[in-house]
Amino acid sequence: WWQMLPVGPTGYADSPYQSPSAFAGNPLMVDLSLLASEGLLDGDNVPVDVHGGPVDYGRVTAIKPVLLEQAAASFQLTGTRADELEKFRSDNSFWLGDFSLYAALKQAHGGRSWIEWDHRVRDRDPDSLDEARRSLSDSIRSVEIIQFFFEMQWESLRREASGREIGLVGDLPISVAHDSADVWANRHLFDLDHEGSPLVVAGVPPDYFSETGQRWGNPLYLWDSHRSEGYRWWTERLKKILQRFDLVRIDHFRGFVDYWEIPSEKPTAVGGHWVQGPGSGFFEEMERQLGTMPIIAEDLGIITPEVTALRKQFGFPGMRVLQFGLDAAESDTNLHHPDRYPMDVVAYTGTHDNDTAMGWFWAGNPDRDPDLLDIGRLDLLKRGGNDLGEIHWAMISMVVESSAHLAVIPAQDLLGLGSTARMNTPATVQRNWTWRMDQPLAAETESRLAQVTRRGRRGDG
Repeated sequence: WWQMLPVGPTGYADSPYQSPSAFAGNPLMVDLSLLASEGLLDGDNVPVDVHGGPVDYGRVTAIKPVLLEQAAASFQLTGTRADELEKFRSDNSFWLGDFSLYAALKQAHGGRSWIEWDHRVRDRDPDSLDEARRSLSDSIRSVEIIQFFFEMQWESLRREASGREIGLVGDLPISVAHDSADVWANRHLFDLDHEGSPLVVAGVPPDYFSETGQRWGNPLYLWDSHRSEGYRWWTERLKKILQRFDLVRIDHFRGFVDYWEIPSEKPTAVGGHWVQGPGSGFFEEMERQLGTMPIIAEDLGIITPEVTALRKQFGFPGMRVLQFGLDAAESDTNLHHPDRYPMDVVAYTGTHDNDTAMGWFWAGNPDRDPDLLDIGRLDLLKRGGNDLGEIHWAMISMVVESSAHLAVIPAQDLLGLGSTARMNTPATVQRNWTWRMDQPLAAETESRLAQVTRRGRRGDG
């Protein structure tokens, strides 16, 4: 299994959880060399990344969109695969028209949020939208073609992975960004004022990651409005992600039971309160329309018996995080300790919100003095044969050898990297989402992983 972050366009602070579309693919993932091989770009003009290290979003967004638009123009001139493009447009008509118009309008308005556009297009006046479609037709068509490029390349990746018996695990954020095609085109489904600004926003109360909680800022759903439409927007959203992935993690699953509602004027999450979500009726309707769904329920944080009951009702595995289970301050009843993993969970050494295994191990001990380690970390050191270079492998082994149905290891932990390779620090917006694995695993690491996998009885031989 290969689990990844959301693959939609990134938004505010380069976050994949603040995407301008709940349906679109990220154009920055499109492989320019493949487009060049199809004759849509001059191969000499395709930049070769020689920088390595973290993603430089500023550099990428200054170069790649221009080349993608050139490839889209070439595609229109060639006229080849026109039937495939039209089928793609038809199959994705629920969202593609709104997204392509939104993207073209956003570009025409200098990148400003839709809330700041001319009020006629902001409020979707039909005549104004028709005029925008005419005047921005070239930009709209370019957006559609670039999404077609993403889809074709993604399907190729999916076939290659399937041929190697690799399942793809997607990530579906429960919330969507306010500055998105989804909110602009479906204002009646979100809790907004008459001008489109959120009245309340999403987040979580104070927790392991932050004393003031997390104020995500996403608009909240008007669940009664969704229910009155048969949850169509959600049905289409789940249908799309299930077309791309074999298994899907639903982020912040507990929000379907109850969610933390924060008045939009509050600067932190402290002033929020819990509000009841749609509950089992939502998933009953999803199963009625889509059948049994291969879903992982992200049930981390403050989890109530009602959340666990909903997860079990529909047979969704939950999540366990080893770092939480090895915290010496926790009690012996800690559900995240690997000795207490049930079978119906997916176990992780850490998630994208955690520090890396090695970063976590040395947290609170910047002098890297083994004599200053707490009891839990000393026990872990013993598991690794008192070898500081084996800490991440000791943690990987604990997860893989647990009773959990599935074990997932972040690439950073396979590589034994420290905090500089952390993917995200919750409640912050700087220096996140930039780490990338720019080299294959070394043969020695692959061999070691194979050994651990066999020892955990998770391999075929």
